[in-house]
Amino acid sequence: MSAWIPAPLRQLGQRLRTAAPQHCELLAWFEDKAASRGYQLSEGQRRVIRSMAAQLAQLEEGQPRSLYLYGSVGRGKSWLLDGFFQAVPVEAKQRLHFHDFFARLHQGMHQHRLLDDALGATLDELLGGCRVLCFDEFHVHDIGDAMLLTRLFNALFARGIFLLVTSNYAPEGLLPNPLYHERFLPVIRLIHSSMEVLEVGGDTDFRSLPANREHQRFTQGHYVWPGDAAQRQTLKLPDQQPVVLEVNKRPLRALAIDGRRVVLAFDDLCEKATAVIDYLVLAGQYDEWVIEGLDDLAECSLAAQQRFVNLVDVLYDQDRQVTVIGTRPLAQSLGGPLADLMRTRSRLGQLHQVGPEGAIA
Repeated sequence: MSAWIPAPLRQLGQRLRTAAPQHCELLAWFEDKAASRGYQLSEGQRRVIRSMAAQLAQLEEGQPRSLYLYGSVGRGKSWLLDGFFQAVPVEAKQRLHFHDFFARLHQGMHQHRLLDDALGATLDELLGGCRVLCFDEFHVHDIGDAMLLTRLFNALFARGIFLLVTSNYAPEGLLPNPLYHERFLPVIRLIHSSMEVLEVGGDTDFRSLPANREHQRFTQGHYVWPGDAAQRQTLKLPDQQPVVLEVNKRPLRALAIDGRRVVLAFDDLCEKATAVIDYLVLAGQYDEWVIEGLDDLAECSLAAQQRFVNLVDVLYDQDRQVTVIGTRPLAQSLGGPLADLMRTRSRLGQLHQVGPEGAIA
């Protein structure tokens, strides 16, 4: 739900600063967008939109309160974030997927590691004079990342940057590993003290609505099993001619390349030491992906499971058309203990499902 048709939202943001009540025009705009896709806003979405409008009205005063939106998959968090981003009446704004930003943050801090303030130098490069920063899909599971996040959030708030963050997790649910959770409490306290925390609730999974598939390339793809010869012929997959790509100065095998279409093996993408920044580079080079050889994710290492979650997140956010070829039905392929798999199941569930007797839809 991230496809948007540009509208005169700059004028809307300017009017919101003086509107009474301030939320009316923004709420009406979101209602129109929802109606165009055949659904109505949930009460949780309306509550969030009212808070968004209030913060838009405060931006010129320099006193907005950052927002942290959380909720189950498919409740429209990214859709709300995109609408807010369009409505912000300032030029110095960025909308980033958290995977993308954090990968580049690590990369920049490594490059500036000899400086006294590597974090500050990296933020200068990545954000410049940014006043409004929107993070989609915020989560943390690694204690090393958690320690950096404490510094990052303090630095962002010290710069006076307004944050809008979406997550599947309430702040208390971040870094759930009991071995490390207590060390993350400073960030949780900082979120609560510096941000308004709002749940985006509702009973509807908006990703499941047919109208949303029309706006995304990702959902035009397929989940195919068991990947027999007839299915492959119908999909018109290129003949396998393996080639070694260089991605961020590391080798990565591709099974086939056909223009902007690439065929990659699950093992090469997820069982080996790939990173989010690698997926982002490849997503910039190839519009259509075929991922071969997904079996039972629960039998893979936790590192491979997390890489697959990250990979699907990147491809969904970059809106690349994806075909996954598995050995079993999707419901039997995505077992595992990672909480983030709920998001992966939801996203891959939007693909056309094709089994042994099914036709390519």
